[in-house]
Amino acid sequence: MTPPALAGWLRRPGPPTPAGRIRRLRRRIAVLFALVSGLGLVGMATIAVHGDNASWHFQVEADLRLRSSEFATDLRYDEDGDLLLPDPVEGGYDCPPVTVFTRSGDHLDASAVPYRPCQVVPTPALEAMAAKAARTGDVATGTTTAANGRRLRLFAQPYPGPGGEENGTVVVAADDITEVLAAHDRLTLLITIACTVLVAGSALAGHWLAGRAVRPALTALDQQEAFFADAAHDLRTPVASLRVLAETGLRGEAESAEVMRRTLRQSTRMSELVDDLLTRARLMAGAVPLNREPLRLDQLVDTLVADTPTDGHRVSVRAEPVVVLADAGLLRRAVANLLGNALVHGRTPGGTADIEITVASDGTVTVDDAGPGIPPEQARSLFERFHSGSGSSGLGLSIAAWVAHAHGGSLKVTTSSRGGSRFLLRVPVQKRP
Repeated sequence: MTPPALAGWLRRPGPPTPAGRIRRLRRRIAVLFALVSGLGLVGMATIAVHGDNASWHFQVEADLRLRSSEFATDLRYDEDGDLLLPDPVEGGYDCPPVTVFTRSGDHLDASAVPYRPCQVVPTPALEAMAAKAARTGDVATGTTTAANGRRLRLFAQPYPGPGGEENGTVVVAADDITEVLAAHDRLTLLITIACTVLVAGSALAGHWLAGRAVRPALTALDQQEAFFADAAHDLRTPVASLRVLAETGLRGEAESAEVMRRTLRQSTRMSELVDDLLTRARLMAGAVPLNREPLRLDQLVDTLVADTPTDGHRVSVRAEPVVVLADAGLLRRAVANLLGNALVHGRTPGGTADIEITVASDGTVTVDDAGPGIPPEQARSLFERFHSGSGSSGLGLSIAAWVAHAHGGSLKVTTSSRGGSRFLLRVPVQKRP
């Protein structure tokens, strides 16, 4: 038998969750962004390094060509065909060092060499460069290393001999390129470091941008999961109650009229729950457009209280005329939820609720009750789902808070002077022109 630990290790992982797929997409976007940025930067860096390399090659070889051409212009031959050269002691060959080779049969001999060269060029390198230029009949270039470790660039150019024969004379000029190569290497290093930093920065920027791009999808997924959790939590009790009522009616253990009345109450509660769930989900998703318009807040509260059945509870209203800029339907829903919460929880068990609603001129609706109040430890989480109290879905106050925040206002709860709870719903007042 396979040990449990090994079996767990061998078990294939399950399919990724939707959130896992979104996060994996974020990583892929970040990697792709960094890859594209890196390829672009590497391409531009290669072009820059190659351009700098070609630039210094061109400059150095142009200087050496000019140097050798100056010597070739001064080449003279006597009547016997011997090459007439300036005296090397005068220093004309020294810096950059110039060596003149003449053909002797099938060989090239150094006819003139620097007297005190600023750089000593290895003789094998000079002879090889002169032979190459004489053999090809064209300019030959190359790089060698001096005995002191300095890097030298060689330039060999053939010229006609005394009888007009081709490649009878070869002038080889040399120049020290150690500093040029060092500058090129420094540029290459700096570009490499800059590319590395930029690629790392682009990777971080891509990860951040990808996170911003997938954040709405993750938010929508969280909202969907919250909606499912709310639905499962809130509908479980009324569905179970309906099932019990149906079983009771089938067994004939209660009067059919009573069963129907209780079934009607439960179905009404389920309808309100579904409506609350949909409203809250749409508010969280921002799918509810706010139809802001000037309205009399005091009249809205008076009408709402007049239309709400109080079932013997006492509700008084003191309102000052005030005009607010808000969505009438959503604001009515928020005030109705506060009033409904006070009717249910703002009284002692079996007692009568005594509720006072005040509308102030600053756009604040205050709902006071004389119930048992709210403990301070519960006040912080009261407007989150499932925290309205026992026997409630926990959505009414949550929806009221969302409506207040959507209008740029607020919803707070404190202790009432009457001993119960005080809810303060504030919405912006319309500014006078």
